[in-house]
Amino acid sequence: MPDPMTRAGVRELIQAHGLRTKKKLGQHFLVDKHVAGKILAAAEIRPSDLVLEIGPGLGGLTQGLASAAGHVVAVELDKTLVEVLEDMFQNSPVTIVQGDILRMDLSKILPPWDDSVKVVANLPYYITTPVIFFLFESGIRFESVTVMVQKEVAKRIVAVPGTKDYGALTLAANYYADAEIVANVPVNSFMPRPAVDSAVVKFQLLDKPRAEGDKDFLFKVIHAAFGKRRKTLVNALDSEGLGGEGGKMRLADILSALGIDTQVRGETLDIHGFAKLAAELSKPSNPSAVPNNSQT
Repeated sequence: MPDPMTRAGVRELIQAHGLRTKKKLGQHFLVDKHVAGKILAAAEIRPSDLVLEIGPGLGGLTQGLASAAGHVVAVELDKTLVEVLEDMFQNSPVTIVQGDILRMDLSKILPPWDDSVKVVANLPYYITTPVIFFLFESGIRFESVTVMVQKEVAKRIVAVPGTKDYGALTLAANYYADAEIVANVPVNSFMPRPAVDSAVVKFQLLDKPRAEGDKDFLFKVIHAAFGKRRKTLVNALDSEGLGGEGGKMRLADILSALGIDTQVRGETLDIHGFAKLAAELSKPSNPSAVPNNSQT
């Protein structure tokens, strides 16, 4: 069997099965064993783990996962690659599932598992963010998600307040997990070469979201704050009508009450700051006066 983690092996598999890479699916096969080793080390796969792999491609990383995990469920969209994978991993602890991960009920494709469930994925760039948050919101208690993404996206995910990369994506990731970049991956680690460098990000999922309160309203506030990030937080929120009847004056009063400078931009607040702000903004902007029932 050709080695799918080498350029020669990929060429041989493509020729033997009459394959061709599909740009519309963002196919870039990892052909760097050093990077694969870093991914496996970061994911900390144990024999008791169930691993969901998204985008196995020609199975290079799948081989390493299969040798380390108790079981691997590999989801591949490309039907022509599924045939190769099924042949490659017959009589092994790997289940190949064909389809679009974003349209799947994960509880139906993952077997019951008593120990930890982890995700490892080399995602096409165009679906990176949707897949990550699909996993976070799937209801499956994943211990970790280790994923290859575009390097610029990775920088935004792990950014800190006050930096140019910090934004709504950072806060969304921080809401669900702790994230760190565990490897930088140059373009020559893939075949064919992508246009930009990649990075591997590991998300260690929290037992519960980092902030309490109405999630939808919280992220409405966050997206408003970063939708016009050059504006002050007061002006950005006011432009989306989040000040209510009091407008900018009410927004400034709320920020002052929370100990936040009224001239700051949204990029200065962390997830807890936004949660406190959202909680105050969700209160009625013009609460009814409490009736005075005292006798004169």
